[in-house]
Amino acid sequence: MPLISCKKANFGYDGKIVAAGVNFTVNTGDYLCIVGENGSGKSTLMKGLLGLLKPISGEVTLEEGLKHTEIGYLPQQMSGQKDFPASVNEVVISGRLSNRGFLPFYSKEDKAVAKKNMEQLGIYDLRTSSFRALSGGQQQRVLLSRALCATSKMLLLDEPVSGLDPLVTAELYRTIQKLGRDMGITIIMISHDINAAVKHASHILHMRTRQAFFGTAEEYRVSDIGRSYIMPAEGGS
Repeated sequence: MPLISCKKANFGYDGKIVAAGVNFTVNTGDYLCIVGENGSGKSTLMKGLLGLLKPISGEVTLEEGLKHTEIGYLPQQMSGQKDFPASVNEVVISGRLSNRGFLPFYSKEDKAVAKKNMEQLGIYDLRTSSFRALSGGQQQRVLLSRALCATSKMLLLDEPVSGLDPLVTAELYRTIQKLGRDMGITIIMISHDINAAVKHASHILHMRTRQAFFGTAEEYRVSDIGRSYIMPAEGGS
């Protein structure tokens, strides 16, 4: 079933279009990777999907009763965030803030959800550790667990593997894929690694000045644009 539909949408700032002619539909359980060159409008589109930026024209529709507050979001991690002075548990459970309303304290349910997500991401043993003392890969798992605390439906991830070494990157890609498969969470992720996107995602949205491609990963693999961007496997022809 569709969760988000984007129809002939143009996004930008002060009337200047950054991402033009965007058309795609994300269904429940999809794993969509948004790829493209720097400046092609990927992060601008992400803001539009989150409801932080209205399209200049066209429309973005949330389907099946999905609300913006039910979307878990993992933004690009900035250098200042890496020194955040809080414990892992404090960072993770803060993802429940949108569910608390006016309650002054976290509920038993909030604490249970945070515990479950830390266990799911393999970081429960780190719950009392300082966030800023963790490795880059561990920090991203903490932030991903935090995003999961906000949703049981959809995750939006903006370059979640940026700055990580290749082994940690591959592990995090597998973890994200597993979340979608095992928990039924729909995933939309911006990625600069087209080869990894094609390997793990179910669908690809390739952005240029205008939308260049939308379809399944396999359709992208054999398309003209896909063949021009996908690097051949080492040792291949």
